[in-house]
Amino acid sequence: MRFTKMEGAGNDYVYVDLFEESVDDPEALARAVSDRHKGIGADGLILLAPSEIGDVRMIMFNADGSRSQMCGNGVRCLARLARTRGRTRNNPVRVETDAGIKVVELLKDGARADMGAPSLEPRRVPVLLDGPRAVEVPIDVAGRSFEMTCVSMGNPHAVIFVDDVDRLDVPKYGPLLENHELFPERVNASFVQVLGKDRVRQRTWERGSGETQACGTGACAVCVAGVVTGRTGPRITSRLPGGELVLEWDGKGSVFMTGPAVEVFTGEWPGGM
Repeated sequence: MRFTKMEGAGNDYVYVDLFEESVDDPEALARAVSDRHKGIGADGLILLAPSEIGDVRMIMFNADGSRSQMCGNGVRCLARLARTRGRTRNNPVRVETDAGIKVVELLKDGARADMGAPSLEPRRVPVLLDGPRAVEVPIDVAGRSFEMTCVSMGNPHAVIFVDDVDRLDVPKYGPLLENHELFPERVNASFVQVLGKDRVRQRTWERGSGETQACGTGACAVCVAGVVTGRTGPRITSRLPGGELVLEWDGKGSVFMTGPAVEVFTGEWPGGM
């Protein structure tokens, strides 16, 4: 089975082109290829597939084999792969995802994606809280109190602002937040240090994958949380462990994300799944 390894700001995925290949058990394949010691090594598996409502379709699985609705870095890379492999001639590329159509404009040195409008309604995140929005809501984890802002970008996010993101024990608090009883579908937890009105530092614990080098939808959620809490302006650069993403949100419509979409290498996975 042929595959392509791609990364966006260090958020890396194994891609399989279903225009040419077939996958019988994507959950098992995701776990196998994502293993960084016995597999290819990735944050998950993304399938490039035909679509009846878009130019192409993205089907995504986390490293633990669970299915995910969306990935911002992944959708940029998928749009690049679709054009490179001739699956569409269009630019922008309309990508069907489990979170709806995402429109990705391919640029010379990256891609700009319309990630759609966010939702702060607890029932749509989902998070088991009352009220119209979950903004700066206290939550206790392992004896420590945080304030979180919950955002849906087609997948669930909890954004927590901290004074020093480097000193925070993300591997400790991340999985506890991911699996907290308030989140019936688990959650992606982003810890953010504000450097200025237009710049932040971010670390994200992704549900099903652990701490990743970057999280595109997480960066979008950070932008939204920054605007609604007054910490940042409508355009920010988020510095993640694997690189930088530029986010824009006017407080009403879509969140736009610009960042790299890089093909790393291609190869053949023995046996398929």
